[in-house]
Amino acid sequence: MASTSRRALRLLSLFGSRQLWPLRELATRLGVSERTARRDIETLRRLGYPITTVHGPDGGYRLGAGHPLPPLVFDHDQALAVAVALQTAPSTVFGLGDDAARTLVTLEQAMPAALRASLKSLRLTRLHNYWEFLAPPIDPTTLTAVGSAVRHRHVLVTETLRADGSRPEAGDDDFLPARRIEPHHLVVWAGRWYLVAYDLEDDQWRVHRVDRLRPRPTTHPFSARELPHGDLARFVMSSHDRGDTLAAWQCTGTARLNLPADVVARWAPGGSVVEHLDTEHCRLTLGAWSWAGVAGILATFDTELTDLHPPQLAQACRRIARRLATSADTERERGHLS
Repeated sequence: MASTSRRALRLLSLFGSRQLWPLRELATRLGVSERTARRDIETLRRLGYPITTVHGPDGGYRLGAGHPLPPLVFDHDQALAVAVALQTAPSTVFGLGDDAARTLVTLEQAMPAALRASLKSLRLTRLHNYWEFLAPPIDPTTLTAVGSAVRHRHVLVTETLRADGSRPEAGDDDFLPARRIEPHHLVVWAGRWYLVAYDLEDDQWRVHRVDRLRPRPTTHPFSARELPHGDLARFVMSSHDRGDTLAAWQCTGTARLNLPADVVARWAPGGSVVEHLDTEHCRLTLGAWSWAGVAGILATFDTELTDLHPPQLAQACRRIARRLATSADTERERGHLS
């Protein structure tokens, strides 16, 4: 009986995470036969849950409308997922720290003892390291407005902000007029929130940094469009003109790379800026905690570097080259290199 009850809770959890479940998938998730899965479904029906059968090749079972799931139907893995999510989310969204902590306490108090122990067993202490290039957390109001427009497929009117959050005035060199866009996808990549949208002003797909937008929602609907090349991840990562701004570092340098901008944009660290020069070349501007750090990141692209600025960066590249050459000569003398 205890195992049946646990499977019933697990079933409710599954129905809460997805609308339609084929019987075979339910049985696999529960670790039982299809016959046993059917019996568990009947158990839920006897308890008053309107689980309906959907016939046909794409059919299965789903929880009928109008019957909410009981609160906090979590299994062990879901409890751990909630604990991790609530403790890591504040790093990307403003003002979530206290709310996330209070939510975690509320969940602990409402859960059964076993799941409560799972939540309490996972307390995270996040430490920043120098290889993280995270953006500042984003305003939840902006995130909500953009996310709602994506979900409901409503056109957004957006104004472009500076990196400090201010809006340029008309006549300023960096002023851009408000634009009408169709927001299609909200994406998180490398600690940054991006919006993939179709720009109605110039009929072109663009990637926007959400923290650089001031969105004004509308009720004008739009129809879904096919993404260029059909690959969302590649489109975002290889778009060099996605509104990224230079992060503040002790040392900031720039170099011309013999690589296309879309290739460099995909692998450049967060907080760097990629400028398209021509089909085979681009300029990368980035920062680090030392000039050797900037030079080392540039070296990872394994291509010719020219037009290095400032002079300290060029000097660091020469120092690193000499050290590597000395190391290679030493290894060759020892017979380790041919």
